[in-house]
Amino acid sequence: MERLHRVLGPVATNVHVLADARSREAIAIDTATPSLAWIADELAAREWTLKLIVSTHGHWDHIGDNAAVAAHTGADIAVHPLDRERLTDPKPLWAPFEIVPSIPAIELAEGGEVRFGEIRLAVLHTPGHTEGSVCLLDRDAGLLFSGDTLFAGSWGRVDLPGGDPAEMAASLARLSELEDAIEVFPGHGNATTIGRERAWLELVRDGGRLFA
Repeated sequence: MERLHRVLGPVATNVHVLADARSREAIAIDTATPSLAWIADELAAREWTLKLIVSTHGHWDHIGDNAAVAAHTGADIAVHPLDRERLTDPKPLWAPFEIVPSIPAIELAEGGEVRFGEIRLAVLHTPGHTEGSVCLLDRDAGLLFSGDTLFAGSWGRVDLPGGDPAEMAASLARLSELEDAIEVFPGHGNATTIGRERAWLELVRDGGRLFA
């Protein structure tokens, strides 16, 4: 897998473009505003074809350029069905610009896969930050794209629309079962590994609740 990364937008969202080197098929994860120009330039420079735009959840800072990137590339948009309405009828809190509605064509479901070329990303439904939050796991490469579920040293907020502390605790407990070597790419902030986060993840798992 080839992976490109850029921090974009007013709240520093991590935007990723992943590609299969052989087929030149690619996906984009969390196309924050403004990511269209960067994505378009990278695709053109590498002769990649964007097949899918994946929203790990439906908050405005992760979906702002969904419609623009889809229109430019012809890529479908994918989101968990519980967050679909956040894309089709966005109600952004504190966004400094309008969020254009986007229409998902593909539902991300627990146990499903995102496929491009020979790459397979398992969909993990990890509610807590929103009802439809998901993580994407590349078991072969040992990579987890965790959206706003797991950060380095912390977890996504549970006091925003769609948040639920009990569900977040259960999702973090689930991620604690992954191998230490799994590299984690959150929706904001620095990359980490499951091993680096294990101590506090297991506190959440064993206690059955968030501890702060």
